[in-house]
Amino acid sequence: MFATRQFSRLRLPRSIPVFLSAPPPSRNFHASRVNSVQVNDAIPNVDLMETSPGNKVSIAKELKGKGLIIGIPAAFSPSCSNSHIPGYINHPGLKDAGQVFVVGVNDPFVMGAFAKSLDADNKSGIRFLADPHAAFTKALDLEFDGTAIFGQPRSKRYALVVEDGKVTKVHVEPDNTGVKESAVDNVLGRT
Repeated sequence: MFATRQFSRLRLPRSIPVFLSAPPPSRNFHASRVNSVQVNDAIPNVDLMETSPGNKVSIAKELKGKGLIIGIPAAFSPSCSNSHIPGYINHPGLKDAGQVFVVGVNDPFVMGAFAKSLDADNKSGIRFLADPHAAFTKALDLEFDGTAIFGQPRSKRYALVVEDGKVTKVHVEPDNTGVKESAVDNVLGRT
């Protein structure tokens, strides 16, 4: 701790590039590198869980034709519960999007409860899948360090438009958790 205090007072010479200095603490939660999932990438074949640990689902195997994969940082977070996912559930163009999956770095019981809280009768047809170890999220390179807020690494908020197992459009939030790029109006269009 003493060494940390000494180094924190250390001034870098002007000749040291700015990128070598540590970012301010307020940027740590929202710092994000460029996403690596790109148009024409195949959907990774990773087992996710639907409602229970024994119910394995691979989006790569299940998704036939058109589809949409929506990634969320945390089930029951205010943005996920109040605007992001309800926007999709209530959008009239959802029926034309094909198969729709919501993927969260949560356990399957939390994702099941999240689904029931938003769409109790599953009228939308959206499937809510758990990625408890972020394997799917890491395979897409859409993980960020959310330990400061969520207690563990989490998924960036995103929406991927998919056709025949390949990504056709990528909508990733630049700050990881906002709701702009991946909002339903940007993905499915305004109504």
